[in-house]
Amino acid sequence: MSTLAPALSAPGDARPRHWGRRRAVGVIALVVVLVVAAILSVTFGARDVTAADIWSGLTGSTDTASAAAVAKRVPRTVLAILVGAALAVSGAVLQGATRNPLADPQILGINGGAGLAIVVGIAFFGLGSATSYIWVGLIGAAGAAVLVYAIGSLGRGGATPLRLALAGAVSAVAFSSLTSAVLLPRVNVMNEFRFWQIGGVGGATFETILQVLPFLLAGLLICLASSTALNTLALGDELAAGLGARVRAARLISTGGAVILCGAATAVAGPIGFVGLVVPHMVRLLVGVDHRWLLPVSALGGAVLLTLGDVVGRVVARPEEIEVGIVTALVGAPFFIALVRRQRMRAL
Repeated sequence: MSTLAPALSAPGDARPRHWGRRRAVGVIALVVVLVVAAILSVTFGARDVTAADIWSGLTGSTDTASAAAVAKRVPRTVLAILVGAALAVSGAVLQGATRNPLADPQILGINGGAGLAIVVGIAFFGLGSATSYIWVGLIGAAGAAVLVYAIGSLGRGGATPLRLALAGAVSAVAFSSLTSAVLLPRVNVMNEFRFWQIGGVGGATFETILQVLPFLLAGLLICLASSTALNTLALGDELAAGLGARVRAARLISTGGAVILCGAATAVAGPIGFVGLVVPHMVRLLVGVDHRWLLPVSALGGAVLLTLGDVVGRVVARPEEIEVGIVTALVGAPFFIALVRRQRMRAL
């Protein structure tokens, strides 16, 4: 079990000052890297652009092919930042609420549930608008979260971290198989969403961003408001309850915020995995375990990871593209294996 937030150290302890410096340096570094990543995202792609093209594209001009390419990359960059931040915060909250270091929207099957619900909605109910995708994605994500928790709670001992991870992994495979079963006989639906299944931000538009933004903001506010409660949950359910915390309510509300973030992000970008797993663990090295710092800084880290991953996917296979979901999987899979091998990390 991890320790309390550094802010709870004893009076006179040098650790708060040490963590304060580390946090400040870490936040500034992430902001700088995010700005650089955004510039790279606008600059690099299948077509080379000049500084004049970048300026023209940023001002909305599409007079030349290069300026038009830049104008198309701007919403793509914004969406990568938003989706990366949402997935990272979602993962950090799920890890804190379940006290499971392996918790991640994809590993727990929440991404898969949202994706399955959207595909079913398109195939059987003719969904066609981004707003309908978001609502259906939220329903699917919530249903998947409830299902995984119910399965993980079966038997003695309740929903342990290991049981939740196993239940999520099994559910994720089942959701993926069901999604394929729905898509395969329907060529028109499969052609439209075969890249969406992998996860990417290539089809971003400002219209889509404006439609999903209220959901992302609502989920983020709920998660940030739950940061103090998540710190209390880190003490263990019995001690948290002894301190007056409403354990079930805190866990339900924080998980609800994570589900909103995950469902909305999946609806617009597809089931992108491992961002919510990798980023929170890396950010803990910078800011510690205090969720009042961990959640906002994880948002920065997730934005950096997904934006840089999208740039890499566009550059390594030019003029073709590798979807960012593949890039994050290549980064996240080894990290996941290393995390599992650390047997002492059984709970947060």
